[in-house]
Amino acid sequence: MEQTRKERIDRGLKVRTGGIYAISSGREIMYLVGPRLLLIVGILLVPLFLEFAPYWKRVVNIMCVYALLALSFDFLANYVGLVCLGGAFFVGVGGYLSAIFNVYLSIPMYLSIPLATVTGAALCTVLLLPCLPLRGVYFAIVTLMYPLLFTRVIEALDVLGGTNGITGLDGFPNQYVEQYAIIVVMLLSLFAMRRFVSQDIGLVIRGVKDNDQAVRASGINVTSIKALSVFIAALMGCFGGAYIAHLYMWAGISLFALDFSIIPIASVVIGGGGTLVGAVIGSFILVPLSESLRFFGTLRIVIYCAALTGFIVFKSEGLMVYLQRKYHQFERWVKV
Repeated sequence: MEQTRKERIDRGLKVRTGGIYAISSGREIMYLVGPRLLLIVGILLVPLFLEFAPYWKRVVNIMCVYALLALSFDFLANYVGLVCLGGAFFVGVGGYLSAIFNVYLSIPMYLSIPLATVTGAALCTVLLLPCLPLRGVYFAIVTLMYPLLFTRVIEALDVLGGTNGITGLDGFPNQYVEQYAIIVVMLLSLFAMRRFVSQDIGLVIRGVKDNDQAVRASGINVTSIKALSVFIAALMGCFGGAYIAHLYMWAGISLFALDFSIIPIASVVIGGGGTLVGAVIGSFILVPLSESLRFFGTLRIVIYCAALTGFIVFKSEGLMVYLQRKYHQFERWVKV
């Protein structure tokens, strides 16, 4: 009589290799890449399902921007050890630079966005460079002050359009370019960051977080590593700002709104810090939740805070960490 027993599906996979090309069967390959394919295909199909709901298609755009900011925060906080509250700073700099390039210098949109992304990331890195030796709450406070500083300077000096902002930016040529530009960039950023942190430079970056004195004793310039990390994080944030500016064809001081700093942090807490993909999942939960609760008016904040508190209290590890653990606990019947 044939005997069977239960065995975890992932048994032996991690022992053989972490990559998918040394796996013995197609079933094991699908076990590893299935969640990734589900995420990619699901996000790419969302705009098609929302074809007759233009408002929610716009929400998906903003959701992807917040996902980029959450990726930026998760990378700096959980891999580099820099708690950066400057998501609004990155967005504002990227949005205003793209507006300057497009409106004042007449540079086409398809060039102004990448120019604003790279130039803005470099500018943010230079401005944050003196703050890199700071740690913990001190670095966080300084990064939070930058968007407030820029807002007051624009208002007081009435530059860059003042409180009215810069208008007349070029819009996207059609809704599909508008929709899939941010989705593709967000997905590429997610998988590029996951690949980056697993490389040798990623190990050095995590070493800076764990023990920067040991890294410095090895002859590695810790300041350069932190500056590179801030530049990478600012790239994602500045692209989000440039995208929003052309999405609304306007750049104003609302690009420095604290929502761009607070919601990404909440997304990382809900999704699971240090997983990167958890930051994206958290954004996909929080942003639609916030929009769907607008029906309740001022009570929206109460319900929103209650839901956020529930996640933190009952799933403090983060949703993605919980789902990963449960996924790897799946079992199957095998012959003895």
